[in-house]
Amino acid sequence: MSTNDHNESFKLENLFSVKNKVALITGGGSGIGLMATQALATNGAKVYIVGRTEEKLEKVAETYGKDISGSIIPITADVSKKDEIKKLVDTISSKEKCLCILINNAGIALNTQQTEASSAEELSKNLFSDPNETFEMWTDTYRTNVPQLYFMTTAFLPLLQAAHKHNDNFSGAVINISSISGIVKTSQHHFAYNASKAAAIHLTTMLANEIGSLNGLRIRVNSIAPGVFPSEMTAGESDEKQKSHIPREKYEDKTTATRPGEDRDMANAILFAATNQYLNGQTVAVDGGYILSAGAGA
Repeated sequence: MSTNDHNESFKLENLFSVKNKVALITGGGSGIGLMATQALATNGAKVYIVGRTEEKLEKVAETYGKDISGSIIPITADVSKKDEIKKLVDTISSKEKCLCILINNAGIALNTQQTEASSAEELSKNLFSDPNETFEMWTDTYRTNVPQLYFMTTAFLPLLQAAHKHNDNFSGAVINISSISGIVKTSQHHFAYNASKAAAIHLTTMLANEIGSLNGLRIRVNSIAPGVFPSEMTAGESDEKQKSHIPREKYEDKTTATRPGEDRDMANAILFAATNQYLNGQTVAVDGGYILSAGAGA
């Protein structure tokens, strides 16, 4: 063995290799889901992207699936319904021996509130009397942001467990896309959204504990908590390439990075969480220092 052979495992293509890995990403048609799709597929993974809008998924495959070492395969499904999740598992099982990487990327924020007030009466009016602030809105926000992480992860456990048998002991990886909104102490003008993201982060910890620590499965469950990244939720729209834009100067004073997140920042994080076999039960905040400024809730 030559001296250089001793360094082979430290090469980037080996440290962060997702070549020939099978991945599934919910909400892979835009925003952070699309960033994750590109990060994996460009580096050799076969990536199934799932969403409710077929046209959007097909556009991603057409735009970003050419001339890459991996592939992007669209599947239309509504992962907020158990029967459709079951069909999705059956579909992947019919095509693949295992699932190496599952990225649960979902999030909605249905209402914003005026949280600044000069009196208790004004604050009560802002928070309680807002006609859009309803039990149904809270329930809808929670339903989208939390339960599907649980049902997607638990439904795919057998395929995720099979990953290490077919991929040189690569443990199955679940990556839940949460948010720094579930960590910071401020409501950021949307209590329901932030509370749901805090629940998503704790759910990640519980799943990692039950799946790995208590039942000994070779599956890692982690969370990435993004700060502000361009997406349809933060920017309001996408362009013809399914990409969104946030003006750099808008976050100049809100993060130590003096800017919103970029595609490459999220791609780095996705590859790290997918490939680091020693990372389990953790939430990795990728926020440009936003938590440093806003302060954590605990």
